[in-house]
Amino acid sequence: MNVATPDWVKDAIFYQIFPDRFAHRKSAFGTNGYPAKLTNLQPWGAKPTSHGFHGGDLLGLIDKLDYLSDLGINAIYLNPIFASGSNHRYHTHDYYQVDPILGGNHAFREFLDAAHKQHIRVVLDGVFNHASRGFFQFNHLLECGPESPYVDWFRVHEWPINAYDRDALKPNYDAWWNIPALPEFNTDTEAVREFLWDVATYWVEQGIDGWRLDVPDEIDDDSFWQEFRRRVKAVNPDAYIVGELWREAKRWLQGDQFDGQMNYLFTRAAFGYFVGDTMNQEDTEGMGYGLMPTLDASEFANALNHIHNELYHPEIVQAQLTMLGSHDTPRLLTIANNDKTAVRLMILCQMTVAGAPNIYYGDEIGMAGRKDPDCRRAFPWHDKSLWDEELREDIQRYIHLRHSLPVLRRGDFQILYASGQVVVYQRHYQNQTAIIAFNAGDTAHTVVCPAGFSPKLAERLTDHGEQFVAKGRYTINGRSARVWSN
Repeated sequence: MNVATPDWVKDAIFYQIFPDRFAHRKSAFGTNGYPAKLTNLQPWGAKPTSHGFHGGDLLGLIDKLDYLSDLGINAIYLNPIFASGSNHRYHTHDYYQVDPILGGNHAFREFLDAAHKQHIRVVLDGVFNHASRGFFQFNHLLECGPESPYVDWFRVHEWPINAYDRDALKPNYDAWWNIPALPEFNTDTEAVREFLWDVATYWVEQGIDGWRLDVPDEIDDDSFWQEFRRRVKAVNPDAYIVGELWREAKRWLQGDQFDGQMNYLFTRAAFGYFVGDTMNQEDTEGMGYGLMPTLDASEFANALNHIHNELYHPEIVQAQLTMLGSHDTPRLLTIANNDKTAVRLMILCQMTVAGAPNIYYGDEIGMAGRKDPDCRRAFPWHDKSLWDEELREDIQRYIHLRHSLPVLRRGDFQILYASGQVVVYQRHYQNQTAIIAFNAGDTAHTVVCPAGFSPKLAERLTDHGEQFVAKGRYTINGRSARVWSN
C-alpha cells in the first residue's frame, strides 16, 4: 500500500480556534475596505449562548499570532469562517465568502499572509455534508418549489418544504440529525459533487494548508472522497486532509482519502488513565465521547499500542490530529474535574506520542467549560487574573520539548513497561531514543530497567541532566512523569 501524508504535519503543533471567541480588533472595521463592526454583540467574556455573537474576528487573530508563536504553535485549525447565520458557522450560506463579521475575504487574505509570514500553517473547517437554509441553492427551492433547477441538490420528500415549520416533528427533506437549519447535500448529483470539489480546490489555491472535514463519514461514498483528495492534492500535494472521525477509521485511512483523523481514540484513553474515576462525565454520554471507562496502566498501554501499531499504516499514525478536547466537547479541565496535575500529564503525553498535537484555544491557561456553548467561552484577554500562568509555562515547556527532539515527532512507538498505574514507552528515530514514563497513581513506583538497556540517556524534564539508569532501576513519583533521551 502506497501511503503518503504531508511531511510538515509530523512537525506541527496545532492550535484550534473558534473564531467568534478568540480575539477581536474593533479599530480597523469600517475602514480600508473592511465591513463596519456590528453593534448587537455580547460583551467580550459574557456567558456564551447558542445564538449570541461575541464578535471575534480574523484581524484580532492576526494580533495574537505572536502569542501563538511564543507558545510554540506552528499550525492553526480554524472552525468554520464562511458566511453563516450562526456563531459557530456550521450553517454555511456562501462557501466562497468569509463571514463579514470576521472581516470578510479581505481580512482572511491578510490573516493568511500574516500567519504564513510567521511560518504558521492554516487548516480550514470544511462543512461539505450539509449547508443551511440560507444557502442560495436551498433558498431557490424555498422560492420555486419542485420547478427549481436545483431540485436535485437536496433530497426533498414532499412539497412545500417545511424549513421553518416549528410544529413539524422533522423536516420533509434530508437534514443533518433532522435539524431543519441544516439541509444535507445530495452528493449523488454530479453538479453538487463538482460544486464541493471546486470549493475545496478554490481555497487551497488561495493558499490554505489543508482541510479538517466535518462529519465526512456521513457522505457515505468512497469515490467522492477519493476524488476530493485527488483534486486537492493536485493543487498542493502537501495539503493536509483530516477527518472528524470519532471511532476507528480504517475505511477512510487507507491512503486514498484522508491523511488522518481527529484522534479521539487517544483522547478517551488518556482521560481513562490520567483522570480515571474522578472524571466529570456529566456531559460526555450525550456526545461523541460517550461514557469513558477508567483504565489501569496495562489497559492504557494496550490502547496506545493499538493506536500506534495495529490500526493504521505508520504514515497515517504520524498524521493523526491528537486531541484532548475541541469545540464539540466539554473542556479538558472540566472533565479532569479541575485536576491540573492530570491536565499537565495528559498534555505531556499528547506531546510525546505520535501524531500532530492539537490544543483547543485556552486549554493552555486553564479555561473551563461544560458542553457547548459553554466550552466556547471568549478567551480572557480582558482579564489575565483568569489565566493560570504556571500551567501555560509548563505546556510551553512540553511543546518546546517536542520541537527539540525529532524522535518525539517522527519516532516509532514501543511499550516497555505497564503495571499498576505506571506506563513506560519508547520512541526511536534514526540514532535518537526517548523514554517516557508516567505514574498516574498517588505513590512512587520503582521500575527495573530491561536487560541491556543503554544508561546514556539524559533527563529532559529537569535542569540537571540526571542520567536514566541508577543501579539498573529508576523511580517515578506519584502523579508525575519523567522523560529521557540522547
